[in-house]
Amino acid sequence: MGFALTGARIFTGETFLDDHAVVVEGKHVARVVPEAEIGAAERRALGGGLLAPGFIDVQVNGGGGALLNDNPSVETVRTIATAHRRFGTVGMLPTVITDAPQVIARAVVSVARAMAEGVPGVLGIHIEGPFLDVARKGAHAARFIREMEEADADAIAGFAMYCPVMLTLAPNRVRPELVQRLTQAGVLVSLGHSDATYAEARAALDAGARSITHLFNAMSQMTGREPGLAGAALEDAEAYAGIIADGHHVHDAALKAAFAARPAARMMLITDAMPTAAGGPDQFELQGRTVTRHNGRLSLADGTLAGSDLTMEAAVRYCVGHLGMELATVLRMASLNPASFLRCESELGRIAPGHLASMVLLGDDLAVKQTWINGQ
Repeated sequence: MGFALTGARIFTGETFLDDHAVVVEGKHVARVVPEAEIGAAERRALGGGLLAPGFIDVQVNGGGGALLNDNPSVETVRTIATAHRRFGTVGMLPTVITDAPQVIARAVVSVARAMAEGVPGVLGIHIEGPFLDVARKGAHAARFIREMEEADADAIAGFAMYCPVMLTLAPNRVRPELVQRLTQAGVLVSLGHSDATYAEARAALDAGARSITHLFNAMSQMTGREPGLAGAALEDAEAYAGIIADGHHVHDAALKAAFAARPAARMMLITDAMPTAAGGPDQFELQGRTVTRHNGRLSLADGTLAGSDLTMEAAVRYCVGHLGMELATVLRMASLNPASFLRCESELGRIAPGHLASMVLLGDDLAVKQTWINGQ
């Protein structure tokens, strides 16, 4: 018989509805109807707020004190997913950064096993590196960064047989034909950590790269005569772009410029979260280096940014409350857009019949009050 969620305003992913209810049966939304038409379903009064599609984060290194690189295991994946669920994330790509090949392989196996075991909210893995540009390494360990060989492309393509894979690479360090081979194998190739020229970035996009990793951060910037990777990202109307809206990674003016320049449907809010996020400690070790949180900023001893302390809840609130962006646009950037990027928009990103009942209840201040994943 299922249950009906009542008493909250609803954002379906497309429009806002008042005096409506969401009827959930099993894992899915069965109906979205006026409250007078609920029928026999059990009513669960929410007492106000906004019921919206749950957030999807395609770049999550850690949270709740756990870091995927430290201990690639199902339990680590579960800890990270559980921590971020409290802040509205119903789907994520646990992210393993540049490391030894065996660490990356263990991370892939762990994420695939977590999905097979039904760990809530795990949609695949994001492998960020090691095929990056040392000149734009950020907090990635230079000793692990290397060129992509044909065997590496075959290995990454093999990983995609076990679970969905997003791979961040530097387009000036990976040949376009290897990018094409990866995309044909179903890998979601993203461009980042690169000092690429515009032409090099454009060649990778033309070869099938589907997104840009944390726009503006760790990449060649735009000038009048050399647009670089940032300029290629702003120009391209098809690729998706993740961006970190936390007041530390990207200046507010640059955030506004990106949102104005790029199609709204191709922008994704991401966290790039580290173990401090979602209830973690103020300090942790990253491959033998200490990362410290100070006023919400994570940095190495030399001041280099090292991921973020962000949650998806905080990113949404920053865009709406601080930047003054339209709520519907921001909610889509946190849900429908990443679902579309991951090619799972038929199941996630909307509150609609047939979609998974993976939703978030937000208060008037946009703080998360409750989260459902697959109806639970």
